[in-house]
Amino acid sequence: MEAAVQRPTWVQRLHEWRVEHVSDKMFLLILAFIVGQLAAVAAFILHWIINQIVLLLTSQFDRTGANWLYLVYPVVGIYLTSLFVRYIVKDNISHGITRILYAISSNKSRLKSHNCWSSVIASAITIGFGGSVGAEAPIVLTGSAIGSNLGQLFHLDRRMLMTLVGCGAAGAIAGIFKAPIAGLVFTLEVLMIDMTMTALLPILVSCVTATCFTYLFRGDAALFTFTLDSEWTIQRIPACVLLGVACGLVSLYFIRMMSFSEGIFDRFKDHPHIKLAIGGTVLSLLIFIFPALYGEGYSSINLLLNGRTETDWNHILDNSLFAGEGTMLIPFIALVVLTKVFATSATNGGGGCGGTFAPSLFIGCFTGFLFSRLWNIHQIGVYIPEKNYALLGMAGVMSAVMHAPLTGIFLIAELTGGYSMFMPLMIVSVCAYLTIIIFEPHSIYGSRLARQGKLLTHHTDHAVLTLMNLDSAIERDYISVTPDMELGQIVHKISRSHTSVLPVLDAAGMLLGEIDIAEIRNVLFRIELYHHFTASQLMVEPKAMLSDATPMADVMRTFDRTGANWLPVFDVENHLKGYISRQRIYTMYRKMVADMSEE
Repeated sequence: MEAAVQRPTWVQRLHEWRVEHVSDKMFLLILAFIVGQLAAVAAFILHWIINQIVLLLTSQFDRTGANWLYLVYPVVGIYLTSLFVRYIVKDNISHGITRILYAISSNKSRLKSHNCWSSVIASAITIGFGGSVGAEAPIVLTGSAIGSNLGQLFHLDRRMLMTLVGCGAAGAIAGIFKAPIAGLVFTLEVLMIDMTMTALLPILVSCVTATCFTYLFRGDAALFTFTLDSEWTIQRIPACVLLGVACGLVSLYFIRMMSFSEGIFDRFKDHPHIKLAIGGTVLSLLIFIFPALYGEGYSSINLLLNGRTETDWNHILDNSLFAGEGTMLIPFIALVVLTKVFATSATNGGGGCGGTFAPSLFIGCFTGFLFSRLWNIHQIGVYIPEKNYALLGMAGVMSAVMHAPLTGIFLIAELTGGYSMFMPLMIVSVCAYLTIIIFEPHSIYGSRLARQGKLLTHHTDHAVLTLMNLDSAIERDYISVTPDMELGQIVHKISRSHTSVLPVLDAAGMLLGEIDIAEIRNVLFRIELYHHFTASQLMVEPKAMLSDATPMADVMRTFDRTGANWLPVFDVENHLKGYISRQRIYTMYRKMVADMSEE
């Protein structure tokens, strides 16, 4: 764990003045404003760098045919990113949103200082050179790191630090998409930060601030332009429901294949050159065949959302082997939907840096367009506009992948000004979410932590257990005995022990058993027996043994199941680390519940 942020003299003086003149609530709002502003600046810088790199590399490409440089650029980008991470950052910066969730649940909302800038540079290189990932997760991590480090600088408590992390994430989403409501609900649904009044106002301030500064930087143009093709009617409900189900199934495919692909790359985690070779080769070939997979893919999304004729939509084939072949449009889009997940996993697995936020929007747009095109070709029901359903698909896949239907609804509505599509957006998003939760109980971000029992949720009991730290509850000042130690010597040890059990260790320090003081009362004060019993005769097997990585929920269940008052905790090398007390655990639990209730 990184050391706490040291306060310079001027910060110390400012802190002292603040404590005297500014309340905690007001100071939190001030910091939220600063975090929102800095998150917007970081988002603007990242997208500016990406656009400059893309313009430099691809401006001279031939739109009417394939471009062989697609085979080169992605490999170069991944390689440069991996060098930057390995020799400059010297830390793992992948899975940005998962890192935020881990920091909230297991690291007291503390993020490392380099996260304030490292993800911006790494993802700009990756995406600019063609990495098929999104810039949103790196910016969310950057915004949250800015909030976390500002809070650490002023030594704020855990609750205020968590709120600032949420402010950074919300400000990043609001700034990237000019969508303040989406930024707010993102923190509720994805980061699991409860909307108490203590947290609500700072997060709102951060969202509004980031959005306003983004307008100053970029003007009032939306990231995606969209004009409604025709008003939604009730006759299109069946199509919306089926599209929602389709988005849920596509999201299931995306999540499962991402997990499968990551597993393959994890096998070579100690061989970065092999990962680069596999990831770079897969990514380059896919982008060469399907240039729409290059980078974030937002230009392709805009093309599908704004096209009106076959000629417009056929431009999705530009720069590819299929340029000008209009009959290949449907197979091309279907194959892009299927291969996007491999391009994304190859980018990150090969050593690149980026998130799955933009890929979920990309796949959703292509899925919605493909669904509506097939629906209209086969004349299944009433005509449905392709561009409208491409928009709805974006909300559907995002809602399912992130398990965040409100985020999907409000983000797409704010992003495109498509509030007139609010009803179908809700239908598609809810149906997609209901479909995915049948198969996947957690989002793509939370599934990794959920398997380790470290995912914070809105369930108060589970949230408290997740926030509790097993390591801080271990009693390390235990007194051990050897197996041949006589009862008289054991009694002397008991008089100095802070626990009601004494571990019996061999010469190598391995646990052989333990002596429960309550179980030897009948011989404890009989002096005549002091030389007749040894530790090996008095010891018993522990009722259960815990690892220092055991989730707190499992620790509580073990105490309930065994009825033990003390349980031994072991490190990764199976050496006794100390003992944990039922009474101490329950005291910590009650205190944290009380603290959360006060919020």
